[in-house]
Amino acid sequence: MRILSRIEMLMSGNSPKTQAKPRKLPAFETALAELEQVVAEMEAGQLPLEEAMAAYRHGTELLQHCRARLEDAQQQVRILEEGALKKFAAGVAGDPCGAGDAAKREDA
Repeated sequence: MRILSRIEMLMSGNSPKTQAKPRKLPAFETALAELEQVVAEMEAGQLPLEEAMAAYRHGTELLQHCRARLEDAQQQVRILEEGALKKFAAGVAGDPCGAGDAAKREDA
């Protein structure tokens, strides 16, 4: 199938798969691999103008999707790190489990 036809079909949502279900976004790894393929095809310089423009549009969509997934992952890591840092900071220096806090309370 020609690249332009395939891209137009995917973008318009007229494939048999997308008519039955809402269009699912690809996994990050799938989108990245597809983006790399689009870039390689464009860098080869063999695409006619219309196909190159469609490939560029599709590539920008894939790039936006990949960036959004990376930003989501970075935010999740920040949240996890903040939680871990708060738990660690609550303990006594050198005592990440906070056992020193219990000993202080017993002494009081």
